[in-house]
Amino acid sequence: MPRSRSSRSDKPARPVAPWVRTRLRTAPWAAAALALLVLVTGYLAAALPRAVDRYETEGLRHDIRAAAPRNSVLELTSPIPVEERGPGLAPDVLQGQSDEVRGLFPAPILIDPEQTVHGVRTVKRVPGSDPWLPKPDGIPPEFVLSSPSGLTEHATLRQGRLPAGTAAAPEAAVTAKTAASLRLKPGSVVHVPDKLGTAPVAVTITGIVEPRAPESPYWAVEPLLRTPALAPLVGDEVKYYWQAALLLSPASAPAALSTTNDVEVFFRFMPEAGHLTGRDTDRLDAALDSATGGPDLVRMRKAVKGNANLTTQLDAIVDSYRSMRAAIDPVVAVAVFGIGAVAAVVLAMTGGLFVARRDGELSLLRSRGASLTGIGLRLLGETSAVAVPAAALALGLAVATVRPPGGGSGGIPLAPSVLATALVALIAILVLPVRAVVLHRRPRLHGGRDDLLTARPSRRRTVLELTLLVLAVGAVASLRLRGTGDSGDHLVSAAPVLVGLIAAMVLVRVYPLPLRWLTRPARRLRGAVGPLALARAGRAPSSGALPLLALVLALTTAAFGGSVLAGVADARDRAALLATGADARIGGSVEWTPLPAGLTESVRGLKGVRDVAPVQIEYGVSLPSYQGTAAQPMSAPIVGVEPGSYTRLADRTGFGPFPAGLLASTGRGGEDAVADTERVLPAIASPAVAERLGKEPMDIIAAAGAFRVKVVAVRATTPALDDADFLLVNGADLTHRSDTQLLVTGPVDGAALRAAVKATSDSLAVKLRTEERATYVDSPLQSGAERIYLGAIGAGAAFAVVAVLLSLLQNAPERNTLLARLRTMGLTRGQARRLLGLEALPQAVLAALGGILVGWATVPLLAPGIDLFRLALAAAPGFAPLDSAPLRADPWSLVLPALAVVVLTGLAAVGQAWWAGRRSSIKELRAGDAR
Repeated sequence: MPRSRSSRSDKPARPVAPWVRTRLRTAPWAAAALALLVLVTGYLAAALPRAVDRYETEGLRHDIRAAAPRNSVLELTSPIPVEERGPGLAPDVLQGQSDEVRGLFPAPILIDPEQTVHGVRTVKRVPGSDPWLPKPDGIPPEFVLSSPSGLTEHATLRQGRLPAGTAAAPEAAVTAKTAASLRLKPGSVVHVPDKLGTAPVAVTITGIVEPRAPESPYWAVEPLLRTPALAPLVGDEVKYYWQAALLLSPASAPAALSTTNDVEVFFRFMPEAGHLTGRDTDRLDAALDSATGGPDLVRMRKAVKGNANLTTQLDAIVDSYRSMRAAIDPVVAVAVFGIGAVAAVVLAMTGGLFVARRDGELSLLRSRGASLTGIGLRLLGETSAVAVPAAALALGLAVATVRPPGGGSGGIPLAPSVLATALVALIAILVLPVRAVVLHRRPRLHGGRDDLLTARPSRRRTVLELTLLVLAVGAVASLRLRGTGDSGDHLVSAAPVLVGLIAAMVLVRVYPLPLRWLTRPARRLRGAVGPLALARAGRAPSSGALPLLALVLALTTAAFGGSVLAGVADARDRAALLATGADARIGGSVEWTPLPAGLTESVRGLKGVRDVAPVQIEYGVSLPSYQGTAAQPMSAPIVGVEPGSYTRLADRTGFGPFPAGLLASTGRGGEDAVADTERVLPAIASPAVAERLGKEPMDIIAAAGAFRVKVVAVRATTPALDDADFLLVNGADLTHRSDTQLLVTGPVDGAALRAAVKATSDSLAVKLRTEERATYVDSPLQSGAERIYLGAIGAGAAFAVVAVLLSLLQNAPERNTLLARLRTMGLTRGQARRLLGLEALPQAVLAALGGILVGWATVPLLAPGIDLFRLALAAAPGFAPLDSAPLRADPWSLVLPALAVVVLTGLAAVGQAWWAGRRSSIKELRAGDAR
């Protein structure tokens, strides 16, 4: 039965559509743009702490893994009592003790069971008494008797068989290198003295083994086990003797007790690093303290039944990592604060754009009785519906893409990423309702001017600017006095941002002045485009301070970040150049190794070689003092150079350049001048050497000859040496002339250079500047911090682009209406493009100039408090060629981003004019349209 019309009228009225859904459907593209901006910004904010945590974790693991095994090993040693006869040294007993001790290490220390070694060894080397053993200077070789466990797993048998034996008839194996150097073979019997002076202990060599992984901890902790050493014995004269190791079988270990009373049990444990994170440094220090001298050491002593001690350099590795991290973190924090400030300003600009576009709508609602609370809550609902899902998605993407190192082992805390993403979402949510409530809290006159030329700063704004000025000055002063060492002082890290903020406020204050100065010359121009563009630029809304602030902060961040990266690269280049002295260095690994004849000409003829400087270096020459014998002894290297080539090298490198005439030859050198010890050689000295020698000629006695020197110039550095002290003389004046180093300039191919050197001598080594430079970047802490700075520069550039586009979009409807009306008066498309381009340029040029000035001023202001040494060089100060890496302003980082901003602004304005010319003007020309 069909329903009657009366029944339809009884149905309740359909409710009005909800506000949020209606608004999102009305402006879907605006909501999508806001969601995209929140997504990108939230992702960057969430990924940053995860990226920092990742490279810090990688840095700690790298430092432990890359350390020499003898430094990272945890070695427990226990002296064997004199009354021990062998039962306590049985292989099963030692294996049980090793397994028990391995389980006693406190967290977070984990032990690699495959690299765990235990055994018995003599602490004091015992001499071999057999006459057939090699004796270079008549001194018998000395042996370490050691019984490391797991020999079959870490070595390959080459000859004979693996040792077995007993305490009464011990057997041992030796490595191939030991056998070759000590003339050992299967069946050889090595006799070592008995500690009681009775019959010597005979150790039978049953086999020769080859280490499977010579650099593994099994062999590298005690290199003597795999490779014998020719050790010096210093007395009236230096004599040499062999040191080697005999690898006893575990069953033969008690035989070591018969040779000396200085025998110990050792347990070597290699720590694993794959589970550690950058946050475990404090726990690791506490665990090491407990294991080396705390309750855990007591438990280990009970397990091995002896007065054991645990030694390791792992704590020094952790301390070095912590010091590098403490030096790098404050520098990275400056970039983080910079990009964070730019992102916050861009989010605020987005809210300002939305408020400007909906100003008429909100004014109408206020005139019809809408409360500020109601408007604010509805706008809050709009932005929350867009920003919260976008922020959640950004957090999920950051967690999914920035994973912990090592396949997910060692999780990254989620709390910092959640807080960062929540902060982004909070700014995006609140900026629109807060800005709308502030603007519409009072009724406003329709059509009143609100531009930069007529707006007068309020008292509140003046107080705010003065407050920020005080904070900026305090931050910069604090940074200059204390440096970046206090990682908890965020005010110091925010100093560049505060300086940029103050500069932006000053630029907004002075913005009308250049416009007024340009107004009079513009009136004399033909046409109306120039004056109209200046007038339009002056009518820019007073809210235009936000785009200016965003651009200045972005340019400041880019300039500071570029200067940091340029300073790091420059420090590495200079350190590598100082370490090699030139693009390549050829010399012997042993001091005073003469260069073979013909090598210089052979190298000079290689492709890419532009110059060659041969030098003669003699180290450890005793220097007299003008004060006589009262002065403390001092020695320094003497460098004999060819003044022409060496002067060119010093000029190119910048290390102690000098005129070649300072080292003019005396004409008396060579073997004929042996008896002429009174000749005076002009010399260039380092400051300490010059101070010791004084101004008068002083006698020098060296292997290069006996002569007198007089200091004619002082230089702090020289290419031939990276040491602090040196003495340069003309090599032609030396009695015994023999070049020992060759400094090569030019982009020579390393393989070709090494082939040419090897063709003349096998005892020479080639050192390339490029290879030396690569060694200064060996920590993920360094590379990770550099990636953060590169990301900050890229993100700052992206946000600067967004700021430019938002500033143009804010007044896009008004510009379209203006162009439509001017076209009815005969304005051409070319004139329209010039009009909008000239209108946008003043503020862009002002921002570019402000960014250049602020960046140029910020770097010198903050440079005394920032040292890029640990970020640039892996070594600690004192172990690298440079002692510091100061921050300097990089001209390219200042100019290029500023020019890019001006060009981008002009292109965007021209593009807007082109797009407006393609559209119909009917909408803009409707009568009564308030826009």
